[in-house]
Amino acid sequence: MKKAGIHSSRAVAVALAAVLSSQVPFAQAEIVDTDALAAPTQADLDRAKVREFMDRANVKERMQAMGITGIVARDRVASLSEAEVHAMAERIETMPAGGALTTQDWILVALVALLLVVAL
Repeated sequence: MKKAGIHSSRAVAVALAAVLSSQVPFAQAEIVDTDALAAPTQADLDRAKVREFMDRANVKERMQAMGITGIVARDRVASLSEAEVHAMAERIETMPAGGALTTQDWILVALVALLLVVAL
């Protein structure tokens, strides 16, 4: 009787091992180009553009007048979603090159400031 139990448990173990081994996906290796790894994503570029905007002297002055420090602004920009950062970066691209901010641009700055105040 012991031999029958050993054979049946061994058969179950072999069957279980066969089933489990068939479920394991095979690993695949591919060569990855170094340039592809080093290239920044669009989200990284947008975030950098928004940070550069926030570092402008006139923007810093306006934010400080609203009671928001540069560190708080940087932290808030870092916590924005990719869609929010992309929208801000696109808006920054349409601003005048001379640095003269229009009323709409100041509204954008005020909205960022409002986001910062609400986040705190």
